[in-house]
Amino acid sequence: MVDKPVSWPGSVVPPGSPETLDVALVVPLQGPAGIFGPSCECCAQLAAEEVNAESGVLGRQLRLVLVDGGAPPARVADEIDALIRAGAIEAVAGWHISAVREVVAPRIAGRVPYVYTALYEGGERSPGVFLTGETPNRQLRPTLHWFARELGIRRWTIVGDDYVWPRASAHAARSYLAELGGVVCDEIYVPLGTDDFDATLARVAVSGCEAVLMLLIGNDAVSFNRAFSRAGLDRDLLRFSSLIEENVLLATGPDNTRGLMTAAGYFEDLPTASGLDFAAGYFRRFGPQAPVLNSLGESCYEGVRLLTELIRRAGGVDVPRMHATAEGLEYESPRGTVQLRDRHLMQRVFLAVADGLQWDVMQQL
Repeated sequence: MVDKPVSWPGSVVPPGSPETLDVALVVPLQGPAGIFGPSCECCAQLAAEEVNAESGVLGRQLRLVLVDGGAPPARVADEIDALIRAGAIEAVAGWHISAVREVVAPRIAGRVPYVYTALYEGGERSPGVFLTGETPNRQLRPTLHWFARELGIRRWTIVGDDYVWPRASAHAARSYLAELGGVVCDEIYVPLGTDDFDATLARVAVSGCEAVLMLLIGNDAVSFNRAFSRAGLDRDLLRFSSLIEENVLLATGPDNTRGLMTAAGYFEDLPTASGLDFAAGYFRRFGPQAPVLNSLGESCYEGVRLLTELIRRAGGVDVPRMHATAEGLEYESPRGTVQLRDRHLMQRVFLAVADGLQWDVMQQL
């Protein structure tokens, strides 16, 4: 995993040197989302090493400075602001929850480019922010339509952590369900870090729903899935989460994944040439004991690659110049051919169902 800051082989120059382009890598190292941190670090490091093997970015070596995105949002923003003021970083990238992004983006205020790699609720328009993740209109909407069309499921109960991404996604889900004559039977929010879901599951059981939309993060999703199966609700109800990956699947355990589904732009088991090449390179670099590969980790690889392409196209890290040149930027990635539109990365999204501890990718949405 990445040190703080990373010292690439042969590099002894200090932060802020003209020989390097220093980028804050903001990923969670603690809290409910901390389960994702190790794979995020490794994937970002792999991308940086590949960029540097290509002679770097405009002749400069890319170097990552690790920032704990699992700390309280104000503390994360303070650290990034201090790094920018000190001239220690020229860009920011990484996966972290929307509650962090909402505080960080105004503090950066367009001074440096900020590539946010998480799937999120949509609508981010702050200057200098570029987004690689899936949004509800391209992930949640087609999924809810698929459930209605293929399985006849239109009655949902929503269970989410109590912050912006789950609440905004739930609002979007209500509008998508209205399109197909569906209904939200109940809407339940719990504090981040919740591990006791007995009261929540009691409400789910009497809600009259046919499926549960899980908008829970990391360890919270693990606890919910285990409790869901203990309560026997997996016999009759399906679960869909737009943020669940291989780490959560492994921690949930094979006895607790029946009827669990997700959708994402990348899966380790997706049999595409670009995806298989990425997985091979990842395990060749980090070995068989590497952190499990997953869509959230891969998003950090995506973020470093997108940042590199933006800088190369703009000829530097000037944010207005990036805005002027970003539209239509297209390149090949583990997610296939991707293109930037309105500062969001357009990509394919796939539906998958849990098969024990693996994802069985069913189809493109």
